[in-house]
Amino acid sequence: MRKITDLQGTFELHNGVQMPYFGLGVYLSKDGNEVIMAVKDALEHGYRHIDTASIYNNENGVGEGIRASKVDREDIFVVSKVWNSDQGYESTLKAYEDSLERLGLDYLDLYLIHWPKEGLYKETWRALEKLYKEKRVRAIGVSNFLKHHLEDLFTGAEIVPMINQMEFHPFLIQQDLVDFCHQNGIQYEAWSPMMQGHIFGMEEFKNLAKKYNKTIAQIVLRWDLQKGVVTIPKSSKKERIVANADIFNFELDAQDMALLDAMDQGKRFGPDPDNFDF
Repeated sequence: MRKITDLQGTFELHNGVQMPYFGLGVYLSKDGNEVIMAVKDALEHGYRHIDTASIYNNENGVGEGIRASKVDREDIFVVSKVWNSDQGYESTLKAYEDSLERLGLDYLDLYLIHWPKEGLYKETWRALEKLYKEKRVRAIGVSNFLKHHLEDLFTGAEIVPMINQMEFHPFLIQQDLVDFCHQNGIQYEAWSPMMQGHIFGMEEFKNLAKKYNKTIAQIVLRWDLQKGVVTIPKSSKKERIVANADIFNFELDAQDMALLDAMDQGKRFGPDPDNFDF
C-alpha cells in the first residue's frame, strides 16, 4: 500500500509532479456562490486539489473560490478537462485558453481529455502534448479511457498520459485496467466513488461504518486511497467537504479491503466509454 498520510499528501506522477491524492470535485456545483464557497471552504480546510471541467460550466466560480481562499496558487493542484465538442488539435488549444481565461489562471496543473471521442482523441492528445512541452500545463492525462483506447493512443503518442480518471467504486473496479495503467506508469483516479449514492443503503457499508466509527462515505474514500487511487468526492456543503476529508486517522484492515474488493460486478452508474453519444 502506498503511504497515506494526510489531506495534503501526494502521489508522484511519472513526470515527477506531486499530485494530492485527495481533492474536491465540483461536478454539478452551480457556478456563482455555490461553487465559490465550496472551493473556498475546501481550500481553507486544507484541501489542495480542485477538479473541474469546461462542461461543468463553473470554471469562473472555481477561479473566484481559489482567489477568495487566500491560499497561494502554486500550492493548489487545479484540474480541468477538454469537452467532446472542443476535441481536435486547434480547437483543443483554444479550449485550453478559454478554460484558463474563465478560471483566471496562467496555467493548469493537469488537463484531461474528458472522453475518448472516436476519430478525434489522438489529435486532441497531440494538442495536450504541445501544451505540456511548452510548459503551459504541468501534467496531462485522460478520463474514461479503457485499455483499447489507451493502446490506440499509444500508437501515435510521444508522451504517456500521467492520469486516467475513471468511474471507480466497489461495484466497478476494472482491475485489468488498473493493472494496465500501473504497468504503464499511469496514475488511476476515481470519479463517482459513492456509486451515485447507492452505497448509502448497503448493509455491508453500514456495518463497516459502525465497526470503524466512521461514515459510509469515509469508508469508501479510505478504500480508494488504500487502493492507490486518487479520489475527488464532490460536495458543495461545507460540513460534508470537511467530513469527507476526515479519513486519515484510521485504516481499513486487509479483511475489509478484500470484502469491498469482492463486491466488484463490473456495474456502471455512469456512461459506458465504449457507448456514449455526447
